[in-house]
Amino acid sequence: MNEHAIRDVVIVGGGTAGWMAAAAFSRFLNNGHTRITLIESEEIGTIGVGEATIPPLVSFNQMLGINENDFLRETAGTFKLGIEFVDWGRLGDRYFHPFGSHGHDLQGVHFHQLYLRERQRQALPPIATWSMSAVAAAAGKFGRPSPEAQSPIRELLYAFHFDAGLYARFLRRYAEANGVTRIEGKVADVTLRPEDGHVAAVTLADGRQVAGDLFIDCSGFRGLLIEEALETGYEPWGQWLPCDRAVAVPSALTGEPDPFTRATAHKAGWQWRIPLQHRMGNGLVYASQFLDDDAAERELLSRLEGAPLAEPRRLSFTTGRRRECWSRNVVALGLSSGFIEPLESTSIHFIQSGIARLIALFPDKRFDPVERTEFNRQMRELYEDVRDFVILHYKATERTDSPFWDRCRTMEVPDSLRRKMDLFRAKGRVFRDSMELFATTSWVAVAFGQHLWPEHHEPAVDALDEDRVAAALAQMHQGYAQVAQQLPSHGAFLRQTALSPLASGAAPTPVPASAPAPADALPRFSFESDSPFTGTMGSPV
Repeated sequence: MNEHAIRDVVIVGGGTAGWMAAAAFSRFLNNGHTRITLIESEEIGTIGVGEATIPPLVSFNQMLGINENDFLRETAGTFKLGIEFVDWGRLGDRYFHPFGSHGHDLQGVHFHQLYLRERQRQALPPIATWSMSAVAAAAGKFGRPSPEAQSPIRELLYAFHFDAGLYARFLRRYAEANGVTRIEGKVADVTLRPEDGHVAAVTLADGRQVAGDLFIDCSGFRGLLIEEALETGYEPWGQWLPCDRAVAVPSALTGEPDPFTRATAHKAGWQWRIPLQHRMGNGLVYASQFLDDDAAERELLSRLEGAPLAEPRRLSFTTGRRRECWSRNVVALGLSSGFIEPLESTSIHFIQSGIARLIALFPDKRFDPVERTEFNRQMRELYEDVRDFVILHYKATERTDSPFWDRCRTMEVPDSLRRKMDLFRAKGRVFRDSMELFATTSWVAVAFGQHLWPEHHEPAVDALDEDRVAAALAQMHQGYAQVAQQLPSHGAFLRQTALSPLASGAAPTPVPASAPAPADALPRFSFESDSPFTGTMGSPV
């Protein structure tokens, strides 16, 4: 063993961030000499402002060897095909930000450019009706595509809704089965090494001391290690993202769970609606400058579809990021590294991305600055990319019905977003750089959905025959609708697995150590023989 190799990794804090890190490290650092310890206290509650995710989490679970059906059953999970936005551009608006793509690019020309030109020739339905995920979501349908599936079913991408507390519990069983040691206790003090200011150990309230080589700060907004001990600093973004409060409450389901998240804009913020197997997750994100806490709680409770199942929980936050997510021998994950409101369901993705980058740049005891610098660069670019995309939802509005929306509509935005918006307004162009998370489809969905229409389309579109492009668009549109109707309902698909333990009263199933996951029991869909796209896509013009 290398004398400089990290022997002790100490994770401070549990919850989703802590146990995602513990599970991943137990899988990818299982080298026979690296010990992983997690410290958490049952007395300290976890903060969950959102229980919705984006598609990369599918890969995270697969890399851990987790069977997707087990995961859904143990977390009361449902499928998510995208986000429905209500009242964002104008009152009465409704649009869908889907996972996956809009249609098919033709001869190197982006689909949305074809759509823009055809829209000048005839009235067209929303661009989301050329998305497999959006069309299935609108019909309340779901199917898990098979690896050999052809278009359009293979274009159906998905993520999950789940109970974050149950997910942390699920990963805890996984991690402990793989050798992670959990210590119950509160951290009362942090000891720094005098020679370099690295964290040497943490002391618990009962006097126990836990030493380590690498510390992972999953202590939430507080930033017990990254901020209180190392004073890394925080960069606030409230000038662009004015919401700084949230109130959350679960409610009873009133029907089958939808396969999508809903985000409804209000006069001083927006409300989330996240359907699980056993309940509905609800919350109101708002700006305290324009709405007081009691009024926010009343507004949320008045808009619930089912009876509330608990007392509302109030949260306050400062949107922004830690100036360095990795400082000395401490890496911050989750809320301790930064926070961007859950409008696009990215909170868990930040955890996942931080874990993946840390594993890729895993240090030894010498802590080469080049690794730390690269990690911080990548995380900074990811945070700023997500920041800009979320700001777009507030800036690209025509609402004039409240001071909150007046502020959002007229605010200055970061230069990086201004450049993207100007390029899009001119000819609908989207250029993606480096660590950007959101693809062209995402930018187009929000821009079109909120009336940010380009003045022209790309000149390259005019090299394509108009009638043949129109025929191709019509064929695609028909194909998505036909395939969606062949899928089972989302509820029926979920019922083909065992009920959630919460619904059945069954004890949670132990999670095995990392091993190849058994084949999923649920059906996968391919439609190889009757796909409307078979033999047609790729050369329609």
